[in-house]
Amino acid sequence: MTNATATKLHYDIVGSFLRPDNLKQARAAQKDGKISLADLHQVEDQAIRELVAKEKAHGLKIVTDGEFRRSWWHLDTFWGFDGVKRIKVQQGYEFHDEETRPESAQVSGKIAFNPTHPDLAAYKFLHSLTADDSEITDRQSIPAPAQLYAELTRGPENLKALAKYYSNEDDLITDIGQAYHDLLLALYDAGCRDVKFDDCTWGMIVDDTFWKNRISDGINRDELAGRYLKVNNAALADLPKDLRVSTHVCRGNYHSTWASSGGYAPIADYLFAKENVQAFYLEFDDDRSGDFAPLAKVAADKDVVLGLVTSKRPELEDPQVLIKRVKEASQYVPLEHLSLSTQCGFASTEEGNKLTEKQQWDKIELVVATAEKIWN
Repeated sequence: MTNATATKLHYDIVGSFLRPDNLKQARAAQKDGKISLADLHQVEDQAIRELVAKEKAHGLKIVTDGEFRRSWWHLDTFWGFDGVKRIKVQQGYEFHDEETRPESAQVSGKIAFNPTHPDLAAYKFLHSLTADDSEITDRQSIPAPAQLYAELTRGPENLKALAKYYSNEDDLITDIGQAYHDLLLALYDAGCRDVKFDDCTWGMIVDDTFWKNRISDGINRDELAGRYLKVNNAALADLPKDLRVSTHVCRGNYHSTWASSGGYAPIADYLFAKENVQAFYLEFDDDRSGDFAPLAKVAADKDVVLGLVTSKRPELEDPQVLIKRVKEASQYVPLEHLSLSTQCGFASTEEGNKLTEKQQWDKIELVVATAEKIWN
């Protein structure tokens, strides 16, 4: 198993896949008390076995479990830490034309890693399917530490709960960073050598509409970017040298809708220049992401995975347009440090995006075939 897989192949995935109907039905049945949690896990296990086989069949060398055990891309991870609880809220996350289910995470004590964390258990099963295949790298995706910080500080009720357990910002950042650091080490001990942080915080921070609503909070953009960078890097300190950690900057991916827009320039000096990851998975599938110029700030020898193929719509992109855009990006990042992928996963939540399973795999095939034309 090698962490150089992504950079050698120059094609990649973000990680989540459309849930099969039988898995959706089993999850609903378990929620209604019609089947046990153990029964649901058996359905999940089989669905993941079938997914990994399909990933391999479509030429992928980096595989995931599709996030099939999750309802959300982020909240399930948060709820797995000690000191964080699941709550219902009055309003869900606001996306363009849609609103999500009204759930969140709230601090309920000092935050710490729990050895029974569901992401660790999920990875161990995935690894059991891939450990004997030297050509395959299994990847675990988790929401970034900054995402947990953002969630716990979202809204007056969460801030009120925080005040009970954390009297200052530094202690909160330290505990979040340590909890994540311990999760990363536990994943490593279980065999994981490739972890990706999914992070919407940077996507929100560049959105001017978001900032119009935050001006009254007395926080400026640079100050918040510094906090996000600090908590992410706290988790990344002193990790094993052969653990590849990357990050995906997301602008919202719920039921084929989006949440934020804006180019990367306002965060380039923080994220691209200073976050201690080895690769950046960046959305560039439409005009909301801006141009490639901020990539000039990417630290030397780090990789950029260009999310040029949208996972939100079924229509296939023109390969020649993709090739042209990769060439444009190579003005700022050397071609050998670039790769191609979809802009996000296909189902960041269990609802999934508005395309069929076949259309999902057509997108993957387009990414693989186009990358082979560019780099071979």
